Amino acid sequence: MKFSYKTLQDLRADAKVLQVTLPIQEDLAPLAAPLAVNGGQVENRLGIHPMEGCDGESDGSPGPLTHRRYQRFAAGGAGLLWFEAVAVHPRGMSNKRQLRITPENVDAFKVLVEEMHNTAASAWGGRPYNVFQMTHSGRYGLDKQIAVHSPELDAKVKLAADHPVITDDELEALVEHYVAAAKLAKEAGFDAVDIKGCHRYLLSELLGAHSREGRYGGSYENRTRMFRDIAQAIKGAVDIDLAIRFNSYDALPLPFGWGCDEQGEADLTEPKQFVREMEQLGVGLFNVSASSPYTAPHISRPYDQPGRFGYPPPEPQLKGVARLLNLGREIKQELPNSVVMGTGYSWLRHMAAEVAAGTVQEGWTDIVGFGRGAFAYPDFANDILRGSGMQRSKACITCTKCAELKASKALSGCVVRDSEVYLEPYRQLDQLS
Repeated sequence: MKFSYKTLQDLRADAKVLQVTLPIQEDLAPLAAPLAVNGGQVENRLGIHPMEGCDGESDGSPGPLTHRRYQRFAAGGAGLLWFEAVAVHPRGMSNKRQLRITPENVDAFKVLVEEMHNTAASAWGGRPYNVFQMTHSGRYGLDKQIAVHSPELDAKVKLAADHPVITDDELEALVEHYVAAAKLAKEAGFDAVDIKGCHRYLLSELLGAHSREGRYGGSYENRTRMFRDIAQAIKGAVDIDLAIRFNSYDALPLPFGWGCDEQGEADLTEPKQFVREMEQLGVGLFNVSASSPYTAPHISRPYDQPGRFGYPPPEPQLKGVARLLNLGREIKQELPNSVVMGTGYSWLRHMAAEVAAGTVQEGWTDIVGFGRGAFAYPDFANDILRGSGMQRSKACITCTKCAELKASKALSGCVVRDSEVYLEPYRQLDQLS
């Protein structure tokens, strides 16, 4: 089923047929309300998820297209910009053009943050709250460092059964790299740092490492140890807000998945315990995702077209949207005193604003995040907040081309709405296939 709704009534009718709950509100005023987060403030309830552009310089600093992307995001009016994944260690880079912050290039990041602030002030008179995402790409990195073996995931990246697993000592040593990155992010002017724990990258994989031996596997306490160690180390070393983008569940059966039962369905018992514990350690901002674009992309980002690396959606996309929104609601219920950012809106196109307003008004989430949708439509927030509403001609069509570009480790952006930059790189993929 492709997106075909002409009116909100069509959307409501389909939700009723599919027996899914969607809060829909035509009054968009809730999206304009400011919100206190950690020690600062978000000026509205609209945010941009971390979306890698694969366009950094050879030293890990932002490249020209990185600057272009974040100037467009900053001008677009969203109150929160969740900066894309920045590697904390060379072995954790997902591609040779991934961003990586170092003492030698921190000034380049500082220039970018200043540009973002100045651009936002000029375009809409505000200042976005900027979150710096720290990552180690693990099995999806250049060195394919894994936390634990998993038959389905190993097959995806063609790992042998005897592929080495990262050691406990190597994991312990990584904590200081996260601390170093957090210090540099603070120096560059970011408001918060994200201990990235989603989509089965290294730290996310540890959460599901039931069969791993040693200090970081097996028990719940061991599988969550790295997050506690990193959060406590950062809190003791640098005055910066803490955030986490994490998987609510992996959609992988036990013993290979986090937040899952033996069939791979969601069981949020451990994720709920996890977010409560992280809140106690000082994390004040939680970004809720699910599954992985490498294993079950229809769960992590409902789409119309699967592209080269996916498959036809096995369910009505609106079911996938409702699942993500409800996962965010369940996490928010555990965190009444923290800020939760929700996922799953881009497939709704121009009708996303009314669903976003409903989820905020009814307390399902505090901030509504757009990922692919922001690639396609960086000024969506301005259109919503200035009263014109989201425009169908500007919205993401969930064609998956941006994901195809990223998976090929080429530049990543919207091939359809930003064709002057990204159409030719996409055509080059066609020539190579």
